[in-house]
Amino acid sequence: MHKAKEKMNLNQIQNVYFIGIGGIGMSALARYFKNIGKQVSGYDKTPSMLTSELIESGIDIHFEDNIGLIPKDYYTENTLVIITPAVPKTHSEWNYFTERDYVVKKRAEVLGIITKDTFCFAVAGTHGKTTTSSILGHILYESGADVTAFVGGIVENYNSNLIGEGKTVTVVEADEFDRSFLHLHPNIACITSMDADHLDIYGTSDAIEASFVEFASKVEDKNKLFITKELPLEGVQCAINEEAVYKAFNVRIDNGSYIFDVQTPSEVMTDLRFGLPGKHNLMNGLMAIAMAKTFGTP
Repeated sequence: MHKAKEKMNLNQIQNVYFIGIGGIGMSALARYFKNIGKQVSGYDKTPSMLTSELIESGIDIHFEDNIGLIPKDYYTENTLVIITPAVPKTHSEWNYFTERDYVVKKRAEVLGIITKDTFCFAVAGTHGKTTTSSILGHILYESGADVTAFVGGIVENYNSNLIGEGKTVTVVEADEFDRSFLHLHPNIACITSMDADHLDIYGTSDAIEASFVEFASKVEDKNKLFITKELPLEGVQCAINEEAVYKAFNVRIDNGSYIFDVQTPSEVMTDLRFGLPGKHNLMNGLMAIAMAKTFGTP
């Protein structure tokens, strides 16, 4: 019984219930499931701007922990329950679902389900994930790909933490915190950096590196894993003003924007304009371009 349920896929899920629907990552998931045609509802302890936007989009949300408010037609076999780690063990709705053997998952595990059943771009690295995934999401969306990008912060142009409403392609930030990114199923990925950001979890920088190596091993085709030159991994190297498979060069600054050229394995793209300051952002942009080109974006 449990085995079958562990392997829940997107098609089986008809209803999605959130305990803690108002967080930035959870609300993005709620929107995504609504966009792809699922019934979505949930609980949060306090109303916020994010919860009112969700309610406006047609998602039913309540703010008291009351099992009477769980929709009656959310059955175990077709309902996914998603909880935020902050929920106390005494929460009666959570206990209601666990006692009745519902599939209850954390956000990282749910991204695992979603990325298994979609074509997934995963953006990893201790810095630059949000920027890189926003740029990549934007490029794919503007080129007409059937994409949804889950972005860690609110993206200015889209005024949302989601870009697109696509069903078959996803862009996700691959979070090394708590080794969450090992749940993902990336088809194309990049690693922007590997610094010791979460030593409290890993204990040593060797352990951080080991978890990135394990993440990298999830991308079977190494032509689809993009890395910087200093990373001790096998993959396609990206660099600025030095030799690499994808190289940004002839970098100029005009009117507060970078203008630069990119050498790819098949062409030179000239005079790309990029509005975010800082050389690290240039690298984030280059990785987004490399991933989009590999996917086949014009």
